[in-house]
Amino acid sequence: MAYRNLLLKDLKRNGITNQAVLDAISEVPREKFVLPAYKKRAYENTALPIDKEQTISQPFIVALMTQALLEHAHPHKILEIGTGSGYQTAILATLFEEVWTIERIEVLYTKAKQTLAKLGYNNIHYKLGDGTLGWNEHAPYDGIIVTAAALSPPRKLLEQLNPEGGLMVIPIGRPNQVQELTIISRNEGEFAKSVLELVTFVPLIPDHH
Repeated sequence: MAYRNLLLKDLKRNGITNQAVLDAISEVPREKFVLPAYKKRAYENTALPIDKEQTISQPFIVALMTQALLEHAHPHKILEIGTGSGYQTAILATLFEEVWTIERIEVLYTKAKQTLAKLGYNNIHYKLGDGTLGWNEHAPYDGIIVTAAALSPPRKLLEQLNPEGGLMVIPIGRPNQVQELTIISRNEGEFAKSVLELVTFVPLIPDHH
């Protein structure tokens, strides 16, 4: 628990002010989402490796992206692109009514689904597939969170944002270089952008490349 408290202090110091987000970070057991070799480091404010050369995001980035989505007036439905370890998914499921999540790597998809089911989350819908296409049958989404970097926001995802103030949080930039964590808001056909932070994410890969 001491490590968890240190992590929360660190997050507050770095500008995470939303109490609901801090509570979710405190509540979700991050050690359940990391590889056994990294369990002791689960509450360090750092990204850690998971299967298939992917990573579990740094808690600060998870908190920052989640806090950004809560700027929406009444966020109920969230779409996550890149389930990964399932840690960010768990944070979202703690805070929002319904979460739809898509993962293209089957090993990660299966493992995350098992972990989240064991932890008792029942408001998450899973899909194995190409995240750049989104999940159109359940659109529109109040929030879309993309946990991999793209050169530009996928058009299909922009179309699936709620036209009444939907928000997308996405790292924009080249793979394995510094990217801009960007928040895009939609009002009818108008999209507005602002940059939250500089980040480094793995690339967002469509299945048809």
